[in-house]
Amino acid sequence: MGDDQRGAPWLDGDAGRLVRPYTVSDGRTRPSAQFDLMTLVMATESRPQSYLGPDHTHVLDLCGGPVSVAEIAAQIGQPVVVTKVLLSDLVDCGAVTTREPTRVPLGPNPTDRELLEAVLDGLRKRL
Repeated sequence: MGDDQRGAPWLDGDAGRLVRPYTVSDGRTRPSAQFDLMTLVMATESRPQSYLGPDHTHVLDLCGGPVSVAEIAAQIGQPVVVTKVLLSDLVDCGAVTTREPTRVPLGPNPTDRELLEAVLDGLRKRL
């Protein structure tokens, strides 16, 4: 283990995370709540009555402001299905709340050529 990994017993510098994803979710593959990748999650003032585990605590710490399921999965380095199971546990105990992202009205012509060209030009500048 490298020097930067000494305080992290679940990580190995060469092998990565030593705990398998199905272990994190207690073998569950179906969340009890419905989420998609863009569902926004935010912590409530309520804390779980019992200790759920370090992965749940890590997820809860990431939910200080509205954050998407996809972003949480990326931050914790777990597959989305594992992230959804962890989040559903937190929803079930009232520690987090969810909502769909706000949809922006498209205006009178959602396929406005001028708008699409401006987006394309912006993308080309970034690439």
